[in-house]
Amino acid sequence: MIAEILQKSIDGERISNAEALTLLKSGNLPILGAAADAVSRGKHPESYRTYNIDRNINYTNVCTAVCDFCAFYRGPKSAEGYVLPREQLLAKIGETVALGGNQILLQGGLHPKFKLDWYEEMLRDIKSAYPMVNIHGFSPPEIYHFTKMNKLSLEEVLTRLQKAGLGSLPGGGAEILVDRVRDEITRGKVMSDDWLNVMRVWHQLGGRSSATMMFGHVETLEERIEHLDRLRQLQDETGGFTAFICWTFQPENTELTEIPPTGSYEYLKMLAVSRLYLDNFDNLQSSWVTQGLKVGQVSLLYGANDMGSLMIEENVVAEAGTVHYLTLDQIRNAISEIGFQPRQRDVHYQLVEDELESKAITANQAWDAQKKQSPLVQLA
Repeated sequence: MIAEILQKSIDGERISNAEALTLLKSGNLPILGAAADAVSRGKHPESYRTYNIDRNINYTNVCTAVCDFCAFYRGPKSAEGYVLPREQLLAKIGETVALGGNQILLQGGLHPKFKLDWYEEMLRDIKSAYPMVNIHGFSPPEIYHFTKMNKLSLEEVLTRLQKAGLGSLPGGGAEILVDRVRDEITRGKVMSDDWLNVMRVWHQLGGRSSATMMFGHVETLEERIEHLDRLRQLQDETGGFTAFICWTFQPENTELTEIPPTGSYEYLKMLAVSRLYLDNFDNLQSSWVTQGLKVGQVSLLYGANDMGSLMIEENVVAEAGTVHYLTLDQIRNAISEIGFQPRQRDVHYQLVEDELESKAITANQAWDAQKKQSPLVQLA
């Protein structure tokens, strides 16, 4: 039965939810990985595997939603809440560009005071200073929050942000796209249908976005498959997703510390099944940020074709107690060690020109050497 399902996927036939669940319940990880690798190589026969250089910038940690899985947010009355000054935000982007970055991931909490014009001004300021940088910003929970704060339609909010400089949408805030799960672990946040509809409208406006899944908390295996099913259905409808990224819930410092961390075995199995099931997704990213270098590397043999981002800065996962930092050389070497050529890409999975990639490598090596000489050096 397992072999038949795997061969079906390798042959390019769509597998059903029941078949995907059978695979997820299977205990034979190497066979799943081999099949996922075959599918990945079929979609990506090229001799390289990719990575990106960007920076996660959290413009605020103030949030009106209450998510039991989040160690990053602070309530509106918290003394630990912040909003980044504009000059500090632009300085972070400047450092990213100096290191060869071509994108920023711009996300925050659901701030209770700012209107849409505040976000438009932030986007315009960024694009005025750094027109070449793609702003991969504002997850569906934020976009949905903007509609409620401003009493505007999704179409108007997204159109205005797009005109102000928003380049693409990240898939954050998806967790598990099943309302039972969302009801249990979060309050005051967008539910499944509305998360999907944000993406639908953005795709209809010509925008591209990524899709994500955070698993290993209160969801069942069936609900993981339901999550994948909803993404696959929307991709059939719009074709607007560039990539899928799954990662494991990090329980430390959250309200769900009693849940044991999900290990690499379960992560690789979920990744492999995702590759086998999501036949209409071209790209799957590795999650070395939660899994570390070696499992991130192995992910490229379990269905992922992209190592993900260098992530010059990351705050949300780090607040939950999981801190993996890689240098650009480590990312490139991890790709090379398993027989592929490492290549830098942009948000649309187009390769960066050789000359620009070479400059990025040199800049990052100089930066890493500076950090070794002075361990206290940090990006602003």
